[in-house]
Amino acid sequence: METKKELSREPSQITSRLQKWYNAHKRELPWRETNDPYRIWISEVILQQTRIAQGIGFYHRFMQRFPDVRTLAAAREEEVLKLWQGLGYYSRARNLHQAAVQIVNHHNGIFPSSYPDILSLKGVGQYTAAAVSSIAFHQPHAVVDGNVYRVLTRLFAIATAIDTPEGKKMIGRIAQSLLPEEDPGSYNQAIMDFGALVCTPSQPKCEECVLQEICLAYAERRVTAFPVKERKIKISNRYFHYFHIVHGNRTYLHKRDQSDIWQNLYEFPLIETDHPADLLILQQTAAFRELFSGLPELLIDPLLTVRHQLTHQLIHTRFYRVIIPESCTFTPPQGLLITDIGELHHYPVSRLIHKYLETI
Repeated sequence: METKKELSREPSQITSRLQKWYNAHKRELPWRETNDPYRIWISEVILQQTRIAQGIGFYHRFMQRFPDVRTLAAAREEEVLKLWQGLGYYSRARNLHQAAVQIVNHHNGIFPSSYPDILSLKGVGQYTAAAVSSIAFHQPHAVVDGNVYRVLTRLFAIATAIDTPEGKKMIGRIAQSLLPEEDPGSYNQAIMDFGALVCTPSQPKCEECVLQEICLAYAERRVTAFPVKERKIKISNRYFHYFHIVHGNRTYLHKRDQSDIWQNLYEFPLIETDHPADLLILQQTAAFRELFSGLPELLIDPLLTVRHQLTHQLIHTRFYRVIIPESCTFTPPQGLLITDIGELHHYPVSRLIHKYLETI
């Protein structure tokens, strides 16, 4: 019988075990019922930073509205963002739209089949290019995502940090060495499913693991010590103060267009401060005076306080509703959009704004 050390060095053993496990336990997902590279691409982008249970519904709605790349390319970006609402990380939606335009303009509306051409699409990185090229076109490109990092660092007890160039290259080489030429797409899906269902971040199901006897981390009783990371994510604090202005049946919105979070999404007029600030402090700011210039009286109600976590930012937010009497003339600052209150649901907004709208 082969020893653990010998078996751990035999790629075919690892690959065949993962493939057998996948054939018996793979999840039935709608994008696995097709070889259409467009649909596979859409699913891969949706599933970045999104749980599968949530992603399935978005995938079906997206496919219903944009069944092919030409339909997506012809849409207005605002409509794409609105359909994306609730998924977060809106740059994904903007990139999808721009990549669809690329495909129409440079590939005659046909999804490119070569790895370099797929990689050249807006927003497509090595992981997505490998997934689409292997699944849709059976090309030998190994995927490397969080699940793959976890499985391989545990299997080989790799102490090199995965957030370093050396660690990334090492895992990439190992992943590629395990990839079978005959069915790279299924194997890529197998190792990702295995990481998601068995070799999980916490409480991994080692007793159910088909790789248990060749897993070096398991042999060392240090499974949860892997993968190793060198750097911790630095979180910055930001302080947002939104003013939901009600003037009769009208309200006011601002479209974010700078290079910041939530680009091209709509929000209520915003005052951002460097530190926490209550209403009394806000009323002393030049931004507040400019926003409500010329108004003799305001009825301001603090309606919601919420902390909104992003990957690198924690947004401390207060929402105020401001009632302006209909008898008062209000001239909003330049850049604000006037809209009927009943039309708010037509505008694409961030999840943070959506949380507020759910309360009113």
